[in-house]
Order: sequence, then structure tokens, then C-alpha cells
Amino acid sequence: MPIPEWPEEEKPREALFARGAEALPVSALLAIILRTGRRGISAEELSRQLLHAFTGLRGIDTASLQEICAIRGIGRAKAAQLKACLEIGKRLSREDAARPVRIDRPRRAVDFVALHYGPYLRDSPVEVACLVLLNRRGIPIRAVELARGGERAVTAELGRILKEALQASAAAVILVHSHPSGDCTPSANDLAFTRAAREACALFGIRLVDHVIVGRNRADFYSLATGEKTKPSPRLAFVSGGTQALKRRIEGSPQVVRGKGLP
Repeated sequence: MPIPEWPEEEKPREALFARGAEALPVSALLAIILRTGRRGISAEELSRQLLHAFTGLRGIDTASLQEICAIRGIGRAKAAQLKACLEIGKRLSREDAARPVRIDRPRRAVDFVALHYGPYLRDSPVEVACLVLLNRRGIPIRAVELARGGERAVTAELGRILKEALQASAAAVILVHSHPSGDCTPSANDLAFTRAAREACALFGIRLVDHVIVGRNRADFYSLATGEKTKPSPRLAFVSGGTQALKRRIEGSPQVVRGKGLP
């Protein structure tokens, strides 16, 4: 049955106004974005088919526009609307990280990485290496993507790290990279590279605050400075915690069992 023929209280847009967006299932929220279905099925049914085809929102997010358009009833306009909405959600989750936040210890580094990089790197099919540059107060100056793709994405960029840090007059840096496998446990290469990066930065008076590895889930971050898999502060609740949670500043510390120091 087409949505216009549904009872008023069951129509997605009317339900959103009556009960709030947080009360609607994902399929209804997607139906509002898609606006129309295709011949014989409603926008909400098309949304369910889309969620099933890509096993959820994260699958839609990582799918290409061409893959989304391959779903019957999804054209270029609908695919673009979906991608735009998902990107808005990611950028919303990063707003706190864009505010001046002092990152003077590994615990805050993990919170920053979780908020700023988590939504982008968790599902990356290739390894991505990034660098966060900090001033003397520990405030982020800017972030740089160092490399993307392949097993050598991190180890090949030591010279680039020094160049970027020196050009920005950075006093400290944070290294970030993803593991496409989803397991954030550091490899022997990760440990060796972190040691080399720490020593090279120290020669120029630059402090390596932490090297954080991003895993598959929201709680999967490994801090090489603490030597532990570390959960971001529960108060961040980024992506799934609601609008109010996203507006909170990074004030707490993540949960860490014990510290061992950088390799």
C-alpha cells in the first residue's frame, strides 16, 4: 500500500512530528529521506530492502554510489540523498573534536580520535594513516592524511610526519591508523614504527602523545602509549548516543586498565 494511503499516525513524516525522530525505526527514517518508493512498494518497504541488501546503515555508508543505484528503485537522486545524509551524520559527530580541546595525555588523544576519526575509519576497506598536529598547549592545529591503502601505509610515512610537524611548528603529534581487519591489536610493524617515530620526533623536540589504532566497533581503539585496548569516554556516545550527547565537550577520560608507555 502506498504511504499516502496509510493511516495518518503510521506515515513516517507524521510519526516523526508526533513522536520524535528517535522513536522511529531506521526504515521509517530512510523512507523520509527517499520520499518515494517504486511501483508496487512504498518508500519504507524500499528502505527495508536497502537495509537488507547492505546489512544495515554501515553497509550503505561503505557502499559506492554505483552499488546503491543497483538496487531497483534507487536512482542517482536517491543515492545522493542517502550519501549526503550519512555524511552529515559523520560531520555532526566530529563537531566536538573541532572545538579547542587540550590533548595533553593519551587518554584525551583516544577520545579525540574516537570522535574525529572513528566514524570514517571503522569501516575503511584499506589501511589509512593520519597525523594530528598539536601546538604547545596541546590544541589541534590541523589533521593530515598521510597514506591510504596497503600494508605499508603507516611505515612508509616517517619522513612525511617530520615534514608536516616542522612546517606547522607543532610541539606534539598524534598518529592514527586503521586496521581493515577490524582488530585493533598492534602488529610487530606497528610497534617498531611507533618506536622509530617517537625517537625521530624527539630529535626535533616534538612529542609523540600517542599512536591510536582504530578497530571495527565504537569501543575498539588501541593506545600504544598505554599499551591497552581503550574505550572512549562513555560521555562521548558519538554517532549513536543522540544529539545532546554529541554536543558535549570532551572532558572525561577513557577507560584504561594500566599504562606501559610508548614502545
